[in-house]
This record gives sequence, structure tokens and C-alpha cells, in this order.
Amino acid sequence: MPTPDLIVALGDTHYRVERPFGSWPQNTGFVTDVTVDSRGHVFVMLRHDPLVHPNDPRVIELAPDGTYLGGWGGDLIADSHMLTADAAGRILCVDRDMHEIIICSAKGERISGLGQRGQPLAPFNHPTDIHVSAWGEIYVADGYAASRVHRFSAYGVHIQSWGEHGDGDGQFGWPHAIWTHTDGRVLVVDRTHDRVQIFDRNGNHLGNWTHFRDPVAIWGDEDGNSYVTDTQPTLQKIGPRGEKLGRCRPFLNGAHGIFGTPEGDILLAESSPSRLTRLRRL
Repeated sequence: MPTPDLIVALGDTHYRVERPFGSWPQNTGFVTDVTVDSRGHVFVMLRHDPLVHPNDPRVIELAPDGTYLGGWGGDLIADSHMLTADAAGRILCVDRDMHEIIICSAKGERISGLGQRGQPLAPFNHPTDIHVSAWGEIYVADGYAASRVHRFSAYGVHIQSWGEHGDGDGQFGWPHAIWTHTDGRVLVVDRTHDRVQIFDRNGNHLGNWTHFRDPVAIWGDEDGNSYVTDTQPTLQKIGPRGEKLGRCRPFLNGAHGIFGTPEGDILLAESSPSRLTRLRRL
């Protein structure tokens, strides 16, 4: 029986579901996040238990067509969680249980870091996600034990932190993912409370989006639209003013990470089963 074409829609845009996308040598880790650099190269983060698994590569690099190019990070990253590529081509990796953000070159060479490795509350306490804004500042969701967002300068100098545990505006249960838009909005996925909170670049609360069930990951396109995965499982597209632009179910159980490509495709990091899915724009 031939493999069926699975087509999903987000508003007026249709995508063909292609899974698995890309391949790499057998590894003890499982897919936890994905990012794409300005060349279109895809970086897949794999999660391991650092106390029982070998130091297999934590980050896999793929060509735009999914061809395996290499892997790195086994000697740098203990507890992989999420990662992002910035405009300079650096790969910023969240080493969650080591309380550190590791900043690497695209080849996996350590450049610098944020936080003190292995030291909680300096300032991170099991961070979850990171994004580098268009204005150069770095925002970190500190989600598993701190319920805070941290803001750094482009040079890694801590500017401010905001948030505390709770369900009010500007409070978090589990800030799991973060994204910034060029208009200055900072979007934080508050996973515990089934919402995305919107802030300005200085941490002032602007509003909430609440039509999710256990939201997990977020990515934003150049038009200011946001794409949020949850464990319903659905992928939702939301406009700059919070308008609901589309909803689909392109994965089996959900996606722990999401990122777009220069061609307009969307990559989804599925942890269960462990694989990368590409939504090929039609």
C-alpha cells in the first residue's frame, strides 16, 4: 500500500507532512528541539540522561535537505533541553540541569556561556529555553524551578529578571519556551497554566493567549505570527494582535520544539516517537 499524503492547513497555507525528516547515526538520545541558521542548516538537539548515557553527540547538524553533516556536544552539554541559532550563526544551548546556557559556534566549539555551570540560582534554576532578539538582547525562560525570565545584553551582561510562581499576570507556573518578535514583544509559554503571556522588551505585561492545552514550544515568523505546539496535540498559528489564524494536528503526540526554514517550511521536534517532522509548504 503506498504511503498516503498527509496535508494540513494553517489558515490559507497548506503543508505536506513529511516524517521522518533527515537522518543521523544511531544515538542514545531522543529529539528534544530544533533550530535553523541563516544558511538553512538544521540543528537537532538530542536529550540524554547524563548519569547513565554515553557522551554521544547532543547536537546533530543537517543540510537543508536533511543530509547528515555531523554531530557535536557530547563533551559540552550534559542535560540538553532547547537551543536556538542567532543572526551571527552561533548556537545557544540550554543545559538544563547544569543551570547554564552554552554558546557555541556552528561547529560545536564553545565560545562563552551564561550562568555558572553546575550552580543553581546563579541566576538559573533549571532553565528551559532561550531566544536572541532582533535588538540583540538575550532572553531566557527559567522554567523548571525558578518561574522567571532573565534578560541579558548582547554581551551577556544581566539586565533584569521578572516573574514569580503563581497564576496572575506576570507570574508563571512553568515558563517552558520563549520567543521575541521584531516589534518588541516577548512571548513566554506558561505551560502549567495553559497560556502564552505577552510582554514588552522590558518585562511589562501586555496580555495573555489562553486557547491551549499544555503548550510546549513557540516559534515566530517574519510577519509577526506565532506558532505554538501543545499536547492536545495541535499546532496553532496566531497573528500579531492575538487573532487565531489556523490550527492543525501535524504530529502524533506533540512537538517539544519548532522552527521555520528560509523556504517557509516548518520543522517539528517530536520526542515520542523520537523524530524530526517537516511541514513542506505547498
